[in-house]
Amino acid sequence: MERFLKLPFEKQSFIIDAALKTFSKNGYKKTSVSDIAAAAGISKAMIFHYFGTKKALYIFLIYYCRNLITKEVDNKLDHANHDFFERIRFATTIKISILKKHPAMSAFLTNMYFEEAEDVKEDIKTILAEGEVFRNNIVFESMDYSKFKEGIDLKVLMKMFSWISDGFAKQMQNNETVDFDALNKEFEDCLELLENNFYKEEYVK
Repeated sequence: MERFLKLPFEKQSFIIDAALKTFSKNGYKKTSVSDIAAAAGISKAMIFHYFGTKKALYIFLIYYCRNLITKEVDNKLDHANHDFFERIRFATTIKISILKKHPAMSAFLTNMYFEEAEDVKEDIKTILAEGEVFRNNIVFESMDYSKFKEGIDLKVLMKMFSWISDGFAKQMQNNETVDFDALNKEFEDCLELLENNFYKEEYVK
């Protein structure tokens, strides 16, 4: 990977974008190194030279996407705001703004979420679990628990968010073009419904 990272930024970005588009179009199993090389305008040998294997490139792309999003969220999140739902709103807004700018990344992550190839399935599960730890740290750090009604199980609430995310990912998978503004509106409706039911009345907007 060091050889790839020594390339000029523009060259790296072009290869990454080509690989994201190719994997998102065909999935991991059906994508060949030759397909990626052709899309990037370089030789198959150079892909192996930079990444070693198709799997190594695929895993690199997952971490590349994840790190871009998590870094942006971590840098821009207002840590002085201790409201659970406001933090989720803000983090979601940042994520959507990134995906809007990088449509290839959006398609890749959506397909990755449902990837069943045995060669990468466990790696994906591990990376998604790491992402869940980051998400929990973002929403629970110094959170104001006093706004919740008595008896609310936050583990169940986070599980509900996981199910909602699954649904939105599936919805994105079935569409060639994604209307992020419409999805964000639907997600906001879900947030309001949960907020109205889990927060004490005096904290409901």
